[in-house]
Amino acid sequence: MLHTMFRGLHRDVQHTGEFIVIGLGRFGSALATTLIDMGHEVLGIDADGERVQELSGVLTHVAQADTTSPKALKQLGVADAVTVAVCIGADVEASVLTTAALSDLEIPNIWAKAFTEPHGRILSRVGAHHVVFPEAEMGTRVAHLLTGEVIEYLSLDGDFVLIETVTPPWLVGKPLGETNLRRDFKVTVVCVKPESGAFTYAERETVLGANDLVVVAGHRADIDRFASAS
Repeated sequence: MLHTMFRGLHRDVQHTGEFIVIGLGRFGSALATTLIDMGHEVLGIDADGERVQELSGVLTHVAQADTTSPKALKQLGVADAVTVAVCIGADVEASVLTTAALSDLEIPNIWAKAFTEPHGRILSRVGAHHVVFPEAEMGTRVAHLLTGEVIEYLSLDGDFVLIETVTPPWLVGKPLGETNLRRDFKVTVVCVKPESGAFTYAERETVLGANDLVVVAGHRADIDRFASAS
């Protein structure tokens, strides 16, 4: 999630300069430090001075400010930013007002964290280009992992997902071209990792072993049906 949050930039936007992360709680600080690890420059902003101080030696720049104020944002140079993430915690009013202020400043690529669907709709209406639901998305991912049927679960958008799983017993020993996965489940095996090898492309002639790992792509309902098949 943290590595992919900025992968799909707002259409027609070419990112340059610092990323701005507003709200340095657990999610915001993790996002900001991950961007640093990826080689980007980051300005982190929070109303809490202690949080700002904690990250003062980690992020490129940090600042304490009331981000609901367009004037404060301008003073920090946010008006010149291309991409800003609003990661404010439980203060919904501050989240919405900050997003609206960024929209008034005509920031071209605004991301905002939401807690509920109504919160997300409001964020979109006041100017957020992208709204994410990290708690809900993580809950969905963990639910699939808890079943033991899936090793990794990644949602590419609202309805299309990738899973990594051990070869189901009913696929072992069969060339993929003879399994009719597209016809029966509407899913595609993207790549395969043999038990003693590295990941490689899946082809029609590929025969899966009992301990091979497979990465499968498809719509959420079809993937769930595939993962639970026996």
